[in-house]
Amino acid sequence: MAILKAFKGFRPPADLAKQIAARPYDVLNSAEASVEAEGNPYSLLHITKPEIDFPAGTDEHIEEVYQKAKENFDAFIAQKWLVQDEKECLYIYAQTMNGKTQYGLAGAAGVEDYMNGIIKKHELTRPDKEDDRMKHVRINNANIEPVFFSYRAVPAIDEIISTIVKNNAPIYDFVADEGFVHHFWVIDKEETITQLLDLFEKVPATYVADGHHRTAAAALVGNEKKRNNPNHTGKEEYNYFLAVHFPDNQLQIIDYNRVVKDLNGLTSKEIIEKLNQYFAISEKGTEIYKPCCLHNFSMYLAGKWYSLTAKSGTYNDNDPIGVLDVTILSKSVLEPIFNIKDLRTDKRIDFVGGIRGLGELQKRVDSGEMKVAFALFPVSMKQLLDIADTDNIMPPKTTWFEPKLRSGLVIHTLD
Repeated sequence: MAILKAFKGFRPPADLAKQIAARPYDVLNSAEASVEAEGNPYSLLHITKPEIDFPAGTDEHIEEVYQKAKENFDAFIAQKWLVQDEKECLYIYAQTMNGKTQYGLAGAAGVEDYMNGIIKKHELTRPDKEDDRMKHVRINNANIEPVFFSYRAVPAIDEIISTIVKNNAPIYDFVADEGFVHHFWVIDKEETITQLLDLFEKVPATYVADGHHRTAAAALVGNEKKRNNPNHTGKEEYNYFLAVHFPDNQLQIIDYNRVVKDLNGLTSKEIIEKLNQYFAISEKGTEIYKPCCLHNFSMYLAGKWYSLTAKSGTYNDNDPIGVLDVTILSKSVLEPIFNIKDLRTDKRIDFVGGIRGLGELQKRVDSGEMKVAFALFPVSMKQLLDIADTDNIMPPKTTWFEPKLRSGLVIHTLD
């Protein structure tokens, strides 16, 4: 059963929350982070992307940059931009996008749960990215950024959270620059905390929705500290890491689309002819066409949109991976027609989160940067959970969750 623990979080004063809260480190490159934090000394990006405090072009992986993260973290605490709660708490972190609000329970997840598979993942991680975040956790001795987890909804947990939200004003409540609203409550009543922890003990598994590298890094550093401590008891704070847990029925996965730089020596007509083998094709003209259901794709090629519907027999509904539209696209289009076999390493393909809209796909093709774009119907939460439960791994760039968690509303230290 899943571990959840209350902890003494470091949090900003209410009047600084919006200025401190930052997008996750991995959705911004160094140049974008520098622009976003410009003129804002309070931005958590000075800790999560500390290369922005160095001259442009500085390697973000050199030791001086990690040391700067620690220096800035200590300064935020010294200046009381981050203040530790006096008692162990749980937290509610809610986000509103397009009029829909999702409510997450923030607390400390168990390192042991990650090591023994109670925390389930659906993506592979890259060792270089794990190593980067492990260094960041080690030097700060803290989980500066939360990870985004899901679990199969428990009505009794929902009811408690609903009651708290209904009867208490949020500690933080602000609209971020992208237009999403972020709300935050502190749960400090021992009776309520005990109720929630007891209920969570009955949750059989939790699932990494977003933040696989941060999750791996946090768990691996905790396990490292355990191995290096001859007096380890299992109660140390390093046995836990920061996670926000959302019920599965409140989450929606957004499409994650593909753009390809060339036609692999083929003409547009030849591409269409080859696609006919696997898809029923309908030309849609110049108006953007959005996929309507599973196994229906849209393609933008040579100034026109097309509907592609996978033909029966080209996929296996009984295979949790084979039935995914990302798998169908790879096996029926990207590999045989464009000779793109490894989505992780091939430089001829790029990925565009659906939050940018399908107009972004058209723009990148019309500009000449790309030659063809494919839009996919989004994966469902059920598919994600089923794949994780069967210890399968999704193909790269399958899921896109939005809104992203803002980092800095609560931080978990490891001592």
